Amino acid sequence: MAEVWLTDMSLTEDSTTELINQLLDLMKDIFGLTECRGVCKKMHGNFVRRIKLLSPLFEELKDNYGALKDEDIRALEALRVALDSAMKHLKWVIDGSKVYQALQRDIITDQFHHITAQIEAALNEIPYDNLDIAEEAREQIELVHAQFRRAKERLDSPDLLFEQDLFVAQKEKDPEPALLKRLSEKLQLKTINDLKKESIAFHELVISSGGEPGDFIENMSSLLKKLKDYVQMNYPIADISECEKGSVKHRSPLIPDDFQCPISLELMKDPVIVSTGQTFERSCIQKWLDAGHKTCPKTQQTLLHTALTPNYVLKSLIALWCESNGIELPKNHETGIRKKAGGHFSDCDRPAIVALMEKLVNGATEEQRAAAGELRLLAKRNADNRICIAEAGAIPLLVELLSSTDPRTQEHAVTALLNLSINDSNKATIVIAGAIPDIVDVLKNGSMEARENAAAALFSLSVVDENKVAIGAAGAIPALIKLLCEGTPRGKKDAATAIFNLSIYQGNKARAVKAGIVRPLMSLVKDAGGGMVDEALALLAILASHQEGKSAIGQAGPVPVLMDFIRTGSPRNRENAASVLWSLCTGDLQQLTIARELSAEEALKELSESGTDRAKRKAGSILELLQRVDMSVDV
Repeated sequence: MAEVWLTDMSLTEDSTTELINQLLDLMKDIFGLTECRGVCKKMHGNFVRRIKLLSPLFEELKDNYGALKDEDIRALEALRVALDSAMKHLKWVIDGSKVYQALQRDIITDQFHHITAQIEAALNEIPYDNLDIAEEAREQIELVHAQFRRAKERLDSPDLLFEQDLFVAQKEKDPEPALLKRLSEKLQLKTINDLKKESIAFHELVISSGGEPGDFIENMSSLLKKLKDYVQMNYPIADISECEKGSVKHRSPLIPDDFQCPISLELMKDPVIVSTGQTFERSCIQKWLDAGHKTCPKTQQTLLHTALTPNYVLKSLIALWCESNGIELPKNHETGIRKKAGGHFSDCDRPAIVALMEKLVNGATEEQRAAAGELRLLAKRNADNRICIAEAGAIPLLVELLSSTDPRTQEHAVTALLNLSINDSNKATIVIAGAIPDIVDVLKNGSMEARENAAAALFSLSVVDENKVAIGAAGAIPALIKLLCEGTPRGKKDAATAIFNLSIYQGNKARAVKAGIVRPLMSLVKDAGGGMVDEALALLAILASHQEGKSAIGQAGPVPVLMDFIRTGSPRNRENAASVLWSLCTGDLQQLTIARELSAEEALKELSESGTDRAKRKAGSILELLQRVDMSVDV
């Protein structure tokens, strides 16, 4: 099918849209792959990292593909075919037999190199000059292209000790335990569950080979049995880590499965939820995370974040079950209290936090307002309080108060969440609690102080890339633009900073332009005494890289103002003004003509010699455009 498609020269816009969507879907699938374990981990990780760096190309094309020619589309289709092969190979490496991959490492490596060469060849065919993409995106793609070019020529150095261990383990009837331990760790076959998955992968391999055992399959089977015997002897219980186990006094009646930690298989005393929705005993999952694992132990899915959310419902059910069955549940004295590296307890005002939590849950409106205000101050005071407040379960309760009809309570709640969001783990907990739509609602309808702190909270949450998409989709940008126009000086800066951070995501640039951001930005740029010139110019620079932003800015007659900044502005403002001017002049003869009429050459030559590195590049690029116009006029 692909070959027929490639030869079809009468491509419709729908076909182009479908191709770009297929490329974006492939990128999402590759982004969603679980972490590779075993001997191919390094190759797999490097390969995925390089592929992920291609995403700006497809995001740019998603918004600007109208001018694509047949040659561009054929090159992109070749890249799609290569990425599809990559996706299949990456998934096979994750799900396939680790023993097979170890014994056939040369073949696996060759396949990685073959697909690398396939992607590099496709990238080599893409005529970047024909594509309407931002300079920053093009620079990144060219850098990735160079990485693929080097990767196809580079061979990984062999792991001699591992290869020797493999050879000995196959030849000797009873290899030394130390050798099997090294192989078990290298292959990531360290538990009974790991070996069960490996057995399934091995069985599927036998089936795919037509059921013919052969010497190679027999070698695999023999090696797998030796590893199983070693793991069963040294780790007899499935998937039990070294984490502390609860000392439950009575073992009967049988503990319900839902009450057992999937890691320790013991009754949970402090159940917490990870990002995949699975629940674990806090001490066990924390040790798993501290060991550097980035996947869920139960589902093997990649964890989107490492925040642990208390499962209060399950904890209550466990307590009721223990009471009705005469079982003493061990006390968890250190819940919510972290120790510092030196062994001392953290500076967490826990008694005050516990008392405030009680008021949030059961207090009257006045008590809730006062409690939210106190939590706001405690969260501002120090990092340990921010951790303790979150672990006590305050975040979901504060999110509920965002909908309060009492303005002061709402203001305290959004500011407390802002202060808590300083902690990276708390960011994830706040989002999981469903805070984004409610914070946006406060931004739209709250008091001025509440609106400004809501803007600051959204900026803090938008540091996480996936939150940029969610915040933009929740309708935050028009409300931020309104605050940019009518807020206090601090509120305007919070709004501008939030919009800038959100606009790093391509889709939010279009939202900002459609919401009418260019006009107020131009007003702020022209108001030298307003204190917002730096922020406004930086925002114009990032919006100008988007086609709709470039068009809207061009209609506002910005060139005279930009030239003033290029001549007399601060180094950073000269850089941003040159960046906006470069975007406007690229492919637009009218803007170039205006710049030339304003004697831009002299100012740009001076900037190309004395500006920042980025300003020098932009100034040089504009001068080249002006020279081309002059040459065409002379001809």
